[in-house]
Parts: sequence; C-alpha cells; structure tokens
Amino acid sequence: MKSLKYLTVLTLPVTVFISFYSHGILTFLPVIYSFLIIPFLELFFRPDARNLSEEEEEIRNKDRVYDFMLYLIVPIQYGFLILFFYNINESGLSAFDLAGRISSLGLLCGVFGINVAHELGHRTKPFERFLAKSLLLTSLYMHFYIEHNKGHHKRVSTPEDPSSARYGENLYFFWVRSVLFAYLSAWHIGNDGAKKKGKSTFSYHNEMLVFQLIQITFLVIIFFFFGWQVTVCFTLAAINGFLLLETVNYIEHYGLVRKRKENGSYERVSPSHSWNSDHTIGRLLLFELSRHSDHHFLTSRKYQILRHLDNSPQMPTGYPGMMLLSTFPPLWFMVVHKSMKRQSLL
Repeated sequence: MKSLKYLTVLTLPVTVFISFYSHGILTFLPVIYSFLIIPFLELFFRPDARNLSEEEEEIRNKDRVYDFMLYLIVPIQYGFLILFFYNINESGLSAFDLAGRISSLGLLCGVFGINVAHELGHRTKPFERFLAKSLLLTSLYMHFYIEHNKGHHKRVSTPEDPSSARYGENLYFFWVRSVLFAYLSAWHIGNDGAKKKGKSTFSYHNEMLVFQLIQITFLVIIFFFFGWQVTVCFTLAAINGFLLLETVNYIEHYGLVRKRKENGSYERVSPSHSWNSDHTIGRLLLFELSRHSDHHFLTSRKYQILRHLDNSPQMPTGYPGMMLLSTFPPLWFMVVHKSMKRQSLL
C-alpha cells in the first residue's frame, strides 16, 4: 500500500484533462497547480529526511509494483498526446486557450515524458529502456537518453558538462547553453559509439542518427493525419517540456563544482555535487527525482529507495518552488547564494 502514494502524480493529468476541455484561465490549471498551489502547500510541510532500513530497502527494491507504476505512465502519456491532437483543433479557440492547452501538454511532456524516461533510462532491461526512449519521443528530446547517461553523469558539476549550471549563470542563458551543447555532445557520443563498433557514423549503428530519423518521422505522421497547426502546437508543447527538464537541470547542480586533482582529472562524484530536496509533495510528484544527490552517487538505485544523505546540499524548498524561483534570476541569486553561504558551499 505504501507504493500507492506515488499515484498522487496522477493528479497532474486530471488537471490537464480539465484544461483540454476548458476555455480561459482553466486551460492553465496544470500550470497553476504545479507552480502556485504545490509550492504554496510545501511551505507548510516539513521536509522528511527519514531513510528506509536495509530490510525495507530490500523489500521495496524487489517490489514490482513500483516498476508497474512507471510503465503505466507510458499509455497515459500517449493517450493524452492523442487527446491533444484532437482538442487543439477545436474551432473558436482563442490564442489564450491555445497557449493554455499547449503549456498543459508541455507539463506532461516534462513530468511524465522526460522525468519517467530518466528513471527508466537508467535501468538495464531492454524493455524499460525502450519505454524510456518512447517517452522521450513525446518531447522530441531522445538525445537526452544518450547525453544524460554517457555524458552528464560522467561530467556532472564540471565546466565540461553543459547540463550543470555555473555560479552566477541565470536560467535563460543556461537554457541556450545547455540545449545547444547537450545536443552537440549527444552527436559526439553517438558518432564515437559507431566508430568504436567499426561502423560508419551514417548508419543505424549511430543511435543519435536513428533518434533524429524517428523524431522527424513522428512529426511527419502528425502532419499527415492532423495538419500543420497541430504539428506546430505539438512542437511548442515539446519545447515547453524539454525547457522544464533544463530548468530542473539548472536547479539540481547550480554552482556546485568538483575539484581538479593534480593529474588533471576530477574528484569522484559525491552527494555534495547535487542539490537535494526532501520536501514530500515534490518527491511524490516527481518519483523521488528531488533526492538527486543519492541518484548521482549511485545511479543504479531505483527511485523508491533513494536516500537522504547528510553531506548533500539542501534546497530551501521543493522542486516546484525552486523551479518557479529560478525564473526570477535576481530573487534566485539572493535566496540560493544565501543558502550556499549558510551551508558553507562558497
């Protein structure tokens, strides 16, 4: 029964369903819910830093219910995608209504599409990795599977990592840098992977090339069946989705740097190189993504057994509130830099 608490994430698609069948301000209900209501509620809930015992960890790690809840997200995501294709063509929609419905799908692309894909993409089973790639397709961000696993986790909190925000860097500059250079990094990794196999970079052995062809084909299919307006609206929602991911990347490693050794290599990744949040609501809605320090410390740990680690930097509030705060750079710098000084991170 304890596993069912993660089904609170299904409150988000309920708000999206309302958005798709509403007009006016209600079309923005998912945004209001995620970035106003939830951050407000988290102000009244104390962070929960408790960890499971070794026995509890072993039980949860073997409990397939936690896996099935992730699998459930895939048909839900594609179901809402199809629903969006039909509802976005409704006659009489204002520009405000369109923006609301696009932002609603964008939230699903970020929270369901990319976040769950992130968890499944670290698994070893081919079926789970297939589901991860399928979810990333809904945000047109399949290269994340390559760059995150083979790039970000190796280079995290170093100047070489495009997905680690530097001290003093604002969110909007980070978006441009991270999106562009993470994409280029994925091409380098894909090309190198094909060469190591002794194959041409312009072949199906280059996973990055395959991903681009899949995404282009997906857009062509949408255009063929639903037309240009739906294709444009979906693309805007996908952009919204991956910018949510990049906002999460921004808050997860902001200002944290691994030290260089005398031989030029970097110190081993430790919990001190990722921001952690134990705020309960954000943890449940994001499948424990906010316990990010433990995820980087040991990437094979499943979401249901991620731990609070005492030497990890602690966020002032949960992920939704921190994401909202990051959109106002002066306020972000004031709050986070003060927190870094208090935690002796500067």
